[in-house]
Amino acid sequence: MVSHGDGMKIYLDTCSLHRPLDDKTQPRIALEAEAILAILALWEAGKLDVVSSEVLMFELDRNPHPQRKAFVSEILTRAALTIELTDGIAERAYELEKRGFKALDALHLASAEKSGLDYFCTCDDRLLKKARGQSDLAVTTVSPLDRAQELMK
Repeated sequence: MVSHGDGMKIYLDTCSLHRPLDDKTQPRIALEAEAILAILALWEAGKLDVVSSEVLMFELDRNPHPQRKAFVSEILTRAALTIELTDGIAERAYELEKRGFKALDALHLASAEKSGLDYFCTCDDRLLKKARGQSDLAVTTVSPLDRAQELMK
């Protein structure tokens, strides 16, 4: 486990965690992959905490790609905190689902939100746009590019 005390806490969703292993022939994917690697480097350097969740572990268990599974597993097992799925998180996720979020996306967001994290990071444009359109989310939703640029300042 890598923990850096009371520093900034960030939740990287499944697509963000997989981004460094995606095909980097598209410029945007290459930039996002580098941004995620920069965030992970800052984590290793003690500048922030990466957080895991039972929802991320559930998705990881369903991943049929050994290389991706090993890469993400290494990150999640060393996370500062693993958010357990509670009734409160499930209720909030259900509320978000009724607003049009996909079930797993709603669970990820509710996990990050209910645990008092600073940032929820995703590469999913639809999820990002939908989350940013919610006035009552208790977590700031960012893209990896946004977060990495801000952290590098």
